[in-house]
Amino acid sequence: MRILLVEDDAALAAVIARGLREAAYAVDVAHEGATALYYVAINTYDVVVLDVMLPGQDGFGVCREIRARGSHVPVLMLTARDTVGDKVAGLDAGADDYLTKPFEFAELLARVRALLRRGATVLPQVLHVGDVSIDTAGQRVTRHGVRIPLTTKEYALLEYLARHAGRVVGREELSAHVWDDNHDPWSNAMEVCIARVRRRLAAAGTRAQIHTRRGAGYAFMDDEASV
Repeated sequence: MRILLVEDDAALAAVIARGLREAAYAVDVAHEGATALYYVAINTYDVVVLDVMLPGQDGFGVCREIRARGSHVPVLMLTARDTVGDKVAGLDAGADDYLTKPFEFAELLARVRALLRRGATVLPQVLHVGDVSIDTAGQRVTRHGVRIPLTTKEYALLEYLARHAGRVVGREELSAHVWDDNHDPWSNAMEVCIARVRRRLAAAGTRAQIHTRRGAGYAFMDDEASV
């Protein structure tokens, strides 16, 4: 899942971005509003984490412009301003949630997960594809209660496919949401990652597998079905 982090404090942005990446998210970082709006215009994000106090256009203005452009991307606003009026202003600007600084990183992750579950349709915390269960909070993949070990990137790839189970996900979409702009969707890194996940699923004896639609992309689905 891909997140845009908008934070003018470079040191804090680096810490948050590192934590999000360690939690299996792809992260782009912007330090001011104009850059954030440019990124939103050219990329597809699953969540925007938006600081209020930005140089130039503040976070309220950025959020209003995102909504004015017709984007429904979930927005989590971060700010040291914790009055009721500030929270109301953020929500009225189009934000979906509001987190005051200082905050525990675990709470930030929980709020991001909640926004991801909400999306266009509300998704459960635990996704099921055939006999595979994906706990998005604990980032655990199991079959009949037995854990299937995955690296951070392998988990991110499988979770994204599971969120779109049964649908063919194109290489560009998968690259954008699991990696970032620096990743070439036509490099062999994706095939290598998918091959590793397939081996882990096969070793666990799962029915659900990643299927390839040649020239189109990949679909994660019950092996009893056909792509």
